[in-house]
Amino acid sequence: MYSFMGGGLFCAGIGNILLIVSTATDYWMQYRHSSNYMHHGLWRYCTPTKCLSHTDSIAYWDATRAFMILSLMFCFIGIIIGIMAFIHSSYFDRFDKTFAAGILFFISCFFVLLAMAVYTGMTVNYYGRRYGNWRFSWSYIVGWVAVVLTFFSGIFYMCAYRMHECPRSSGSR
Repeated sequence: MYSFMGGGLFCAGIGNILLIVSTATDYWMQYRHSSNYMHHGLWRYCTPTKCLSHTDSIAYWDATRAFMILSLMFCFIGIIIGIMAFIHSSYFDRFDKTFAAGILFFISCFFVLLAMAVYTGMTVNYYGRRYGNWRFSWSYIVGWVAVVLTFFSGIFYMCAYRMHECPRSSGSR
């Protein structure tokens, strides 16, 4: 049980760091415009000489930002509850902290998956028609890795919960 919880905490910790990096950095997409390479993230876009804040409130950027922030919050709360479950904290004894942490990691996975799906669909639809030379960049890829890690942290915690709820009897087969 503890090995699953440890694996879940490891995946969630790395996933939360990757969520922060992905959300905060400006390399979600790169494209060529007027023979210059430019890139943008959720908060800023950058030309070869400077970076500027997005001044337009474009719905899919707002939705992606909101889903990424929600994912960060749920993953962080899941880590806190997962640590409490791991160290047998006596706070909140009325609910199973292992199960709660697993659910929070799945919710975090769902929100980051929504963010990535919205961004992917709208970017392909918009930039695919206007620019011929564009590509998703490393911040975007880090977001997809965070989807996988938050999913596996939920799986690990659900396995730990299952082992805790249904222990094997030592003498029977």
